[in-house]
Amino acid sequence: MNAAPADQIRLLDLQALDSRLDQLAHRRRSLPEHAEIEKATADHTALRDLVVAAETQLGDTTREQTKAEQDVEQVRARAARNQQRLDSGAVTSPKDLENLQHEIGSLARRQSDLEDVVLDVMERMESAQTRVTELTARLEHATVVLEEAVARRDAAFAEIDADAAKVARDREAVAAVIPADLMKLYTRLREQQGGVGAARLHQRRCEGCHVEFSTADLNAVKAEPADAVVRCENCGRILVRTSGSGI
Repeated sequence: MNAAPADQIRLLDLQALDSRLDQLAHRRRSLPEHAEIEKATADHTALRDLVVAAETQLGDTTREQTKAEQDVEQVRARAARNQQRLDSGAVTSPKDLENLQHEIGSLARRQSDLEDVVLDVMERMESAQTRVTELTARLEHATVVLEEAVARRDAAFAEIDADAAKVARDREAVAAVIPADLMKLYTRLREQQGGVGAARLHQRRCEGCHVEFSTADLNAVKAEPADAVVRCENCGRILVRTSGSGI
C-alpha cells in the first residue's frame, strides 16, 4: 500500500487522538467513585433492610402492648364488677360469697401478672423504638454518602464527556482527510494491536513495540519509497517515518 507521507504523518495525529479517547474512556470506567458508589449502595441497602426489620418488630411489639393492655383492662373491669356485687350486699349465699371473693383474689393475681407482661412489652417496645431511631439516622447518613458519591461521579462524567466530545470532533476532522484504504488498515491494526495502529519510527526504535531496529532493518526501511506504507516487522503496526527516525 502507498500513501502520501503527509497522510501517514496524519496517522500519528489520529493515533494520538484515539489514544486520548481511550484514556478518557478508561478514566471514566476507573473513577474511584464507582467503588464508593458500590460500597455506599451495599451499605444503604443493608441499612434499609435493617430499618424495615426494626420497624416490623416495633409494629409487632406495639400490637402486643395493645393486646396486653386490653387484657389488663378486661380483668380490671371484671374485678371491679365483682367487687361492686360484693359491696352491694346483693350476694347473700355464703357459698356464693366465698366463690366471689375467691374470684376477686384470682383476678387480682391475674391482673398483677398481666401488668408485668405490659411492663415487659413496654421495655421491649422502647428498645425497638430506640433501634428504629438509630437505624433511621444511619440510613439517612448512608443516603447522603451515596448521593454525594453519585454527584461526584456525575460531575466527573460531565468533565470527561466534554473532553471526549472535543477530542472526537478533532478526530473526525483528521480522519476526514486520510485516504479510505489507509484508514481501513489503521483501524484494523488498531483493533488487533491493543488500540495502537500506527507508531512513529523514532531514533531507530518503533514506538509501538519499542523494539530497536538493526542497521540492516533500518536500511531496508530507508530504501522504501517515501509514499510506501511500511509495517513494523515485530508488531505489524504501520511504521510512520519522520525527520527524527534516524534514517
